[in-house]
Amino acid sequence: MIPSRRLALCLVAQSGTTALHAASFGPPEQAWAACADVSAHTHIRYLDAPVQRVLSIIPTKYEDMWTGAKGFYKVEPVVADGGQVIIYAPHITQISAMHPVIEQIGYHCRDYFLKQWDQFKGYHWGDLAHSTHLRGAGTFDPVEGEKGRVTVTLATSIPENVVRAANLDYLDPTLIDIAALEEDPGTLVLPQAGEVLYRLR
Repeated sequence: MIPSRRLALCLVAQSGTTALHAASFGPPEQAWAACADVSAHTHIRYLDAPVQRVLSIIPTKYEDMWTGAKGFYKVEPVVADGGQVIIYAPHITQISAMHPVIEQIGYHCRDYFLKQWDQFKGYHWGDLAHSTHLRGAGTFDPVEGEKGRVTVTLATSIPENVVRAANLDYLDPTLIDIAALEEDPGTLVLPQAGEVLYRLR
């Protein structure tokens, strides 16, 4: 609000590394737009057809599911209806250090909250927003219940009872065979998941 010359140095990192890919300096709006254009070409992958399953291998820099959820919501658009995203992160032991109430209310699609607003309006809206990040698109009907577009399965060190109470599927991470899944033509295996956004052409 104070009239002055404003400048910004905006950066684009190489995905999966700490190396610099691009930099732009100038008025904030222009510098940001220039880097956004670069990022749109380097941090988004387009697929020609949806896949049935994604195995998202979550890097250790994501320490809980609140941050590790990037391995879901950045790939959900390329998963076929009725498909599955497996979050493989044996190092993750908790849902969210920052938003512990998510463990109480669970992960749900947006309509689950909106169509039962009287029940949830007292919660912090940030908690509600974050609790949709690991469910994605879906529907809710008071009679039919909640139906997610895809299945979300955690293969983490979060206890099974906690995972299921949060409205997610559980898979023992020791049962994951990455090499076998890489050979499956219906499965997209993503090392360093959460770094790149996936979209259909």
